[in-house]
Amino acid sequence: MKETILQMWVDLPWPAVKSNPFSSKENGVLDESAFNVIEVDKVFDAVNHAATTVGQATLYQSLSHPSADLHEIKAKQQALEELRNNPELKLALEHIVDNACAGEKSLYLLLFGKFIGSFSTARDSDEIEGYGYLQYKRAVAFVLNLVAQTQALPTPQSSYLNEVFNTIKTFTQSRAYSLMEEPVYFTEKGIQTKKDRVGLFPVPVIFRPRIFKPLLLTLIFIVLCVVLYFVAAVIPGSVAFFFPFLLVYFPIVGGYDRDNCIIPLRKEFKHSAELAKTLDALGQLDELLAFMKFADNFGHATVLPTLLDADHHRINLVGAKNPILAKQNSAYVGNDFSLEDEKLVLVTGPNSGGKTAFCKTLTQIQLLAQIGCYIPATSAALTVADKIFYQAPEISHLNDSEGRFGTELKRTKAIFLATTAKSLVVLDELSEGTTFEERMESSSNVLNGFYRKGNSTVLITHNHQLVDDIVKAGIGLAKQVEFANDAPTFHLIPGISRVSHADRVAKKIGFSKEDIDNYLNEAK
Repeated sequence: MKETILQMWVDLPWPAVKSNPFSSKENGVLDESAFNVIEVDKVFDAVNHAATTVGQATLYQSLSHPSADLHEIKAKQQALEELRNNPELKLALEHIVDNACAGEKSLYLLLFGKFIGSFSTARDSDEIEGYGYLQYKRAVAFVLNLVAQTQALPTPQSSYLNEVFNTIKTFTQSRAYSLMEEPVYFTEKGIQTKKDRVGLFPVPVIFRPRIFKPLLLTLIFIVLCVVLYFVAAVIPGSVAFFFPFLLVYFPIVGGYDRDNCIIPLRKEFKHSAELAKTLDALGQLDELLAFMKFADNFGHATVLPTLLDADHHRINLVGAKNPILAKQNSAYVGNDFSLEDEKLVLVTGPNSGGKTAFCKTLTQIQLLAQIGCYIPATSAALTVADKIFYQAPEISHLNDSEGRFGTELKRTKAIFLATTAKSLVVLDELSEGTTFEERMESSSNVLNGFYRKGNSTVLITHNHQLVDDIVKAGIGLAKQVEFANDAPTFHLIPGISRVSHADRVAKKIGFSKEDIDNYLNEAK
């Protein structure tokens, strides 16, 4: 069963948006290496328009663990389409999320806050001053208001929204909800709700989140009056000595409620599966609204991709742009890309021509599609990938006895064994750290293997001889990044680049042959 956001937070000192996505050994669409190379953290920063902490955490977990379920992704797309076509429902959800944004901190303070003492002043946002009554009431009000607002919404048409709404509504059937409604009974049998109570005995302690207890105060007043009546008759003026005892009431009653009622209740709430699901549902609503805000504010065309049901991975993009770089650049160049019946594409071109940027665009778009989000393109159709791999050059470590070539080959082998026909694989160079002849042979063997497996494979390479051989064998398409007037246009076009432009790059960074000669001459 999928871990909830609250379960991820349960052992943390305070809720974190970016909790470790690979703390478990879950075998998902992304592995840790692909997560880092694709720059999922930056994708999150580009897409994140979520208002609540749980909404941001939901989005981050979606990106870390994208779905491989075609029907699940389509359901999220249908929810987005319904919100686009139903402005009143969208406005109602925005109102709920805005209220939650203002109130959710109170819940986190109750569940994770540190009590600092009765007479201390809170200096940090995670500190609870006093006895916790105010924080408890605000946290409970936040949850109950969320449920009440959701209950007032009309039944949506999309299955995804309907399921999310029902998750929040069914919280009313939970023990946690009954405890939040009050009253709460504390007996020798433990914490009980009104539904749990059977008979009058044992007599419980009834908890209500306020320090002034009318019944208790009445009893104390009667006792004091009786005592004062007798004592005053014996010791004149003794009445004044009893007023300080009233001050003892506050730390005794407040401390008892905090230690024996509020803290046990917050432990129960913190481990409530129903409350965790309700919080997740809020995060899912916020995530949907974040997708829409991303599309509205991106500055370029965005679209919900058509999801294909095919035996092997396919992708067809028109005007695709990088979700990170294009957001910061209104003149960013879009590219078309199609990989359907073909299964292997080899991308060549000089350094700084845009090869890596395009391949990251490809994988980032695939990632966004698999969380149900809009993607930066004018049109798109693709299949859901069961795995997304991106192999980038790695520096070998001292304990790697095989060296750079062996380190890279082990990674390539692991990817090869994990892929199926429905996987998307990007390889940034192959067989580095060996001779040209061995590099050609090893690379050809690897690419033939991926081709026979049937997944979509994209290779970034400067080795145009390798590309020539693969194209002649009829198993791959050749693409190159375009240059015009000795400068990259960042367009991807058919063909094989046979020029490195190494001298242009060396001049740009000030380390060409002329720069070296000038340095040596000046040093004399």
